[in-house]
Amino acid sequence: MKNRIIKLCLLLTVMAFATAEADAQAKKPNRTTKKRTTTAKKGGTTNRTNNAANTAAIAPPVDTVKPAPPPTAEIKIPTIKRSLRNDNAIERNLVKDRLPLPYEHIREDDAAYMQRVWREIDVHEKMNLAFVYKADGDQGNQRFINILLNAVKNDSITAFSADDDRFTTPMTFQQISEQLVAKPRIIQVPDLVADPLGDKGIMRDTTIIEEFNPDKVERYWIKEDVVFDRESSRMHTRILGIAPLKTISNDDGSFRDVTPVFWVYYPDLRPVFAKHEVYNGKNYGARMSWEELFESHMFSSRIIKSTISNPNDEFIKSYVKDPILALLEGENIKERIFNYEQDLWSY
Repeated sequence: MKNRIIKLCLLLTVMAFATAEADAQAKKPNRTTKKRTTTAKKGGTTNRTNNAANTAAIAPPVDTVKPAPPPTAEIKIPTIKRSLRNDNAIERNLVKDRLPLPYEHIREDDAAYMQRVWREIDVHEKMNLAFVYKADGDQGNQRFINILLNAVKNDSITAFSADDDRFTTPMTFQQISEQLVAKPRIIQVPDLVADPLGDKGIMRDTTIIEEFNPDKVERYWIKEDVVFDRESSRMHTRILGIAPLKTISNDDGSFRDVTPVFWVYYPDLRPVFAKHEVYNGKNYGARMSWEELFESHMFSSRIIKSTISNPNDEFIKSYVKDPILALLEGENIKERIFNYEQDLWSY
C-alpha cells in the first residue's frame, strides 16, 4: 500500500512539473510580442526625429550677415604732415605759444551806442586772396575753410546750425559734410559685363559720391557789433560769428544765390586763429595771424544787413533790388556809423 502511495505522489509531481513547463513555453511568445511592440514604438519615435531633422535641414538658412550701410557724404581732409626738420631759416617757436589778448571789458552802462551789422567777404577780391591760399604747412592746408573744418572736426570749436545766427543748435561734422557735399545718389548705367554690346539694354545701379572741393567756398558772412565805449571814448568792433557760404547754381550752371552752411562763434576761434599765419605777399618780414587780421579788419567786405533803420530785420537785397544800389546802401550804413563817432568830437 505504501509503495502505491509513493508512486502516486511521484506521478503527481512529474505531472506538476510538466504543466509548469508547458505554461512557461506558452507565455514566451507573449513576452516576445511585447518586446517587438516596444521596439516598433521606439522605431517610430526615431523616424519622427529623423523626419524633423531632415525638415530642418531642408529649411532655407537664415542670413546672419548684416547688410553694408549705405554710403554717406564725407569731407576728406588731408592728413596734416609735419616737417621733420626746421623748415625755416630761423627758429619760429612764437607761433606755437601765441595766445590772443583778452578783450577789454565794456560795461553795459558805458555802451552809449551799439549797432549790429552783417558783412559779406568775397574771396575773389584782391585784398582777400589770403582766404584761398593753397599752400600746406605744419598746421595743414592754409585755406581758410580748411582751418575752420579742421577746428570743427577736432572738437576744438562747436559749429551751429545756419537756421539762425544766434548759435542755438549745434551741428555735427557729419551734418556739415551733408551740407557741403551732396548726398550719394544711385543712378543706372549700362551693364557692360552682362551686355558687352549694349544691345540688350541691361542696366545696373551705381552710386555717385561727390568729393568736397574747398575752392567752391567763395564767400563768408561775418556778424559783428559796433559799440562806442564812453569810458574810453573809443568805438569797438567785436566780431561775433563767421559763416562759410555755399553757392547754389541753376540747372545750366549759372549763379543763383548763396546760403550759409554753418555758424561758428568767433571768440571760440580766436585761440585757433592766433596759431595760423596769414599769407602776405607784400610783407615778408612781419606776418600776421588770422586773429590779428580779423581784429584789425584787414579784409575787404560789404555790408549786407544792419539794425540801422531796419524794423523788419531784412537783408538789404530784400528792399533794394538793384545790386549797385544795394552796394551803395551798405556804404551808406558804414558812413553813418563812422559819422556818429566823428560827431562826438569837437575840433
